[in-house]
Amino acid sequence: MEEVAAVEEPELKQLIGAFRAPAYVPGITEWMLPAVQNKAREKLPMLRWFHALMPQQGRFFELFEAHALTLTSAADAMGRLVQGGPAIKDHIREITEREHDADDIFREVLHTVRRTFLTPFDRSAITALIGAMDDAIDEMHAAAGAIDLYEAREFDPEMKDMTAIIVDAARLTAEAMPLLRDVSRNGGRLHELTERLVRMEGHADEIHSVGLKKKFQEHGAADAMKFIVAREIYKHLERIVDAFEDVAHEIDSIVIDHS
Repeated sequence: MEEVAAVEEPELKQLIGAFRAPAYVPGITEWMLPAVQNKAREKLPMLRWFHALMPQQGRFFELFEAHALTLTSAADAMGRLVQGGPAIKDHIREITEREHDADDIFREVLHTVRRTFLTPFDRSAITALIGAMDDAIDEMHAAAGAIDLYEAREFDPEMKDMTAIIVDAARLTAEAMPLLRDVSRNGGRLHELTERLVRMEGHADEIHSVGLKKKFQEHGAADAMKFIVAREIYKHLERIVDAFEDVAHEIDSIVIDHS
């Protein structure tokens, strides 16, 4: 059988080879066919109406890419923010605006998942990926809010280094999103990007520990409030990088399932 020869898996080949078509019973097909055809004609208008209401493909890739652009814009604003200067309020406002844009995209993804008949990936994978991306920009917004609340105007070198990692992580995420359109072809490159994101998170953890310890040694006893403010900012910076690591894990899960 040509079909058997085309199959590589031994167990599947054996199963197909052992298959025998049911014996033909004269008359039964001629008796059943009109009834089946009549049922199909009755259901066809309903099926057409159903498929018209249920889109076959959502705009998931466009939405992923649009969200990634909000991440890069907000991360760039974070990078400018920790340099200090008179435009701090402008940078905080830009981060807030991009976070609002990201929220709109996040809601659109969830809405599209609910109303789309066929999705490019499993629904849980789609919501997990966009959720991790949204967590990243939410934490950027929280970091900007803490800086605004405590009126921080000077930032440690370690804070700047962590923010530089955040900027790079956002750009890697933006590079990864278009590659999801063809996971089987781009799986190798996607894995390289996610490995870099994971390594960057580990490097950021080391910088966080060094910076927090230096801040404690500098202000822990003499000025507890300065230490508390710095710890709050470090906490949000760490959470941003953690969220990007979660993005990497979600991308890896998609690659494993579809490459």
